[in-house]
Amino acid sequence: MTHPSRSGGQILVDALKIHGVDTAFGVPGESYLDVLDALHESSIRFVINRQEGGAAFMADAYGKLTGKPGICFVTRGPGATNASIGVHTAFQDSTPMILFIGQVGSDFMDREAFQEVDYRRMFGQMAKWVAQIDRADRIPEYIARAFQVATSGRQGPVVLALPEDMLITQAAVADTRRYQPVQAAPSQRQMDQLRTMLAGAQRPLLLLGGSGWTEAACADILRFAEANALPVACEFRYQDLVDNEHPHYIGDVGIGINPKLAKRVKEADLLIAIGPRLGEMTTSGYSIIAAPVPQQQLVHIHPSMEELGSVYQADLMIASGMPQAAQMLAALAPVDSTAWRASVEEAKAELRAWQGKPAIFQDGSAPLDLWQVVQDIDALTPRDTIITNGAGNYATWAHRFHRYGGMRTQLAPTSGAMGYSVPSGVAAKIVDPARTVITFAGDGEYMMNGQELATAVQYNAGVIVIVFNNQMFGTIRMHQEREYPGRVSGTTLHNPDFAALSVAYGGQGEVVEATADFAPALQRALAFTRERNLPAVIELRYDGNLITPGATLETIRATAAAAKAK
Repeated sequence: MTHPSRSGGQILVDALKIHGVDTAFGVPGESYLDVLDALHESSIRFVINRQEGGAAFMADAYGKLTGKPGICFVTRGPGATNASIGVHTAFQDSTPMILFIGQVGSDFMDREAFQEVDYRRMFGQMAKWVAQIDRADRIPEYIARAFQVATSGRQGPVVLALPEDMLITQAAVADTRRYQPVQAAPSQRQMDQLRTMLAGAQRPLLLLGGSGWTEAACADILRFAEANALPVACEFRYQDLVDNEHPHYIGDVGIGINPKLAKRVKEADLLIAIGPRLGEMTTSGYSIIAAPVPQQQLVHIHPSMEELGSVYQADLMIASGMPQAAQMLAALAPVDSTAWRASVEEAKAELRAWQGKPAIFQDGSAPLDLWQVVQDIDALTPRDTIITNGAGNYATWAHRFHRYGGMRTQLAPTSGAMGYSVPSGVAAKIVDPARTVITFAGDGEYMMNGQELATAVQYNAGVIVIVFNNQMFGTIRMHQEREYPGRVSGTTLHNPDFAALSVAYGGQGEVVEATADFAPALQRALAFTRERNLPAVIELRYDGNLITPGATLETIRATAAAAKAK
C-alpha cells in the first residue's frame, strides 16, 4: 500500500521502525536535519554522542549485544571520517551495523563541495556494502537491502550516504516488509563426514568464535561438546561464548595465550573451528595453525563462503550460520571419546594454574596487585556482569584472569581499536540498564573517547570505568623496550586526574593506589551506580614497570639489551 507523500527523512525513519530499530546513536549535523525532525515524533531513541568515533563504537557494541544492526547517524566529511574507526571495527569483528552519513546536495556533487567525500571509495574496503540513496522513492528498498546485507552470511557494516536535498524531497512510496536474515546450513553429508573425522581422532579440540551466535546456539554447541567429551576453547575476545566456569572450557586462543593451550592447539589432530575467521590474533601470527595448509586436520565452519579457503585449506569447509550448525551438531550421535576424555580435565587444570596469581605479585612488594583487583571484581559482581575493554596491555588482566559468565558478557574489539572501552560500556548500560557493566580502560585508551562519559551522565548509564593509569602507552612501550631497549620515545603520558574528571562530568570518582583499597572502592561505585544511575570511575595508579602478568619492563629491557650485546 502506497503511503501519502512523505519527506525522505520521514520515509527513512518509518523504514527503520519497520525493521525493528529502537535505538540509534550519532552526532547531529545540518546535512540530515530532516531525519532528526522525523525522529522527534518517533519511538526510536536517538542517543546523542560527543564524537562520531564514540557513536560508531556504541553502534558496534549494540550490534554485538543484541544481534541486530547497530544504527549510527553522522554528518558528512569530518563526521564520516571520525566514524570510520567504528566501521572498520565492525567489519573485522563481523558485527551488524548500518552507518548513515549526511551528504552534500546532489546539485553540488563532484565539485569538492564543503565536506564532500565519495563514500563508495572511502568505505569500499571496510564495509560489506556502500551506497548512496539519490531518490527518496527508493529509500525503503535501500534500507531493506542494508539490513539484509548487514545480517546475512558473515555479518558486518553497511554504509549509506544521504544527499541533503534527497531527504527533503517528497515522495509517495510503499514501505517494505521487515528484513529476514539468511544463513546457510550444513548438509547431512557434511555432518556425517565431520562425525567420521571425530570418531577417528585422538586429540580433537573445539574452537569457537565469530559473530551470529545466539543463546540457543551456545547451548547446542555445549551439548555437542559434552556428549563427545571435547575440550572447548574460544578465540580472541569471544571468551563469552561459553561460561568460563564450565568444565569443558579450557581458555582463550589469542594474544598472550597460555603456552600449554597453544601446545594443545598445535598438537591437535582434529581442530573443529566453528565461527572464527582464524585471523592473525587467533592463530598467533599464523603459527599455531600453519597457513595455508594446517598440520592439524581442520574442520572450518563459517557463515561466509568467501572466507572459507581464503587463508586455510581446511579438510572440511562448511558454510553455515552458527545456530544452524550448532543445532545439527547437537543432534549428532556421540562417538567413542575414550581416547581423549581425560584431556578435558587436564586442560581445565592447566587453565586454573594459568589463572593463578602471577609471580610478580607473590612477594607482596607491589602496592597495587592487579590480579587481586580482578579477583575482587569477580567476587563482588554478578555472573552476568558485562566487561568491556579497548586495546592495550591492560586488557590482559581481564582476558586472562576474569571468568566471563557466558553469552554477551564480553565486549571488546578484535580489530585492536583503541578508544572502544568507554563507548561500549556506556552503550551496554543504555541497552541493558539492569545489568552491571564494568569497563577496563587504559590511560591512553581512555583519553581517546573518554568524553562519552558525558553521554553516560545524560542518559543515566551507570557504568563503572576502571582506568589503568601507568602513565604510558604500555603496549608500545613494551615493544619499544624489546626492540630498542632503554630508548624511550613517544610513549610517556602526562595524565589528568581521571577521578576528578568523572566528578566534573557528574559522576563519581576515586583513586586507588593500594590493593586493600580497591574492594571498598568498588563496593562504593556499585552502590553509587545502582542508586544514582550515573557513571563511576576508579582510577588505578600503579607502577608502569608491571607491564604484563608475565614480565616487567625491566626484565624485557634487560633481556633485549643482552641479546643485542651478543
